[in-house]
Amino acid sequence: MKQLSVYIILFLLGCTAHAQDLNARVSVLSPKIQTTNKRIFTELETAMKDFLNGRKWCADQIQPQERFDCSFVLNITSWDGNSSFSGELQVQSSRPVFNSSYNSTLFIVNDKDINFSYNQGQTIDFSDQNFQSNLSSIMAFYAYIIIGLDYDTFSRLGGSPYFNLAQNVVTLAQTSNSKGWKAFDGNINRYWLAENLTNKVYEPLRGFMYDYHRNGLDIMADNTGKGVKEIASILPILAQLDRTRLGATLPIVIFSAKSDELVSIFSKADNQDRMQAMNTLNQADPANGNKYNTLQKSN
Repeated sequence: MKQLSVYIILFLLGCTAHAQDLNARVSVLSPKIQTTNKRIFTELETAMKDFLNGRKWCADQIQPQERFDCSFVLNITSWDGNSSFSGELQVQSSRPVFNSSYNSTLFIVNDKDINFSYNQGQTIDFSDQNFQSNLSSIMAFYAYIIIGLDYDTFSRLGGSPYFNLAQNVVTLAQTSNSKGWKAFDGNINRYWLAENLTNKVYEPLRGFMYDYHRNGLDIMADNTGKGVKEIASILPILAQLDRTRLGATLPIVIFSAKSDELVSIFSKADNQDRMQAMNTLNQADPANGNKYNTLQKSN
């Protein structure tokens, strides 16, 4: 069934008119590269932007106001002066909160395993059928993750078709020698992110993200107290996650995106909800304990 859903969505993507789905801001930085001519970095930035914003990633017809807001910041740390690059890529995405001007961060990741080849003036090609290049596979992978996470917040487990497509990118990229695509390229990488998002073990966390946004954040503009109470009621789901599991990447990614927002939400809650939230969050996400402990001092 999973394979069938991938083929169906690929067919739909192929039959849909060319349109922009992502609203991606792209920056290519090269502060460590000693060269007087940085034109190639400017051209790389433009090529990446055209690739991300120029492709039809989504099976649905996306209106301009519905485009998926995201940013890709590529920091080049090594360049051989020709076509070989390496560096780090920070990817971030957000979605608007209903009836407000606030955008809620959905995804933040800093991918340190970036290496690729790019020639000046080159068009970046990608195929869902075979591996074309590491650069295009990395960008396509994160495009599908961004869209899937957004869909998950509007429909319970609604992002599954896009996570399956991201998993397909991982499978094809394993034919390359590039890092980040295999299970033992570190515990936090593209392989494990796709694995977690397609693993039933983490469906409760994906369900949490739906309830958090649709039944929590999206009603806070009209009824702040009700939204906070809803989020407080689902926090125990986070404490039940098995963070000792090999490759437990998704919880880390979610908390990276949500820890500051959770503190902001519960800093305005009543004393009982605030203290319960602090205790639950400390248990679920001890790495950000210093942030959560500030709730003890909130008014």
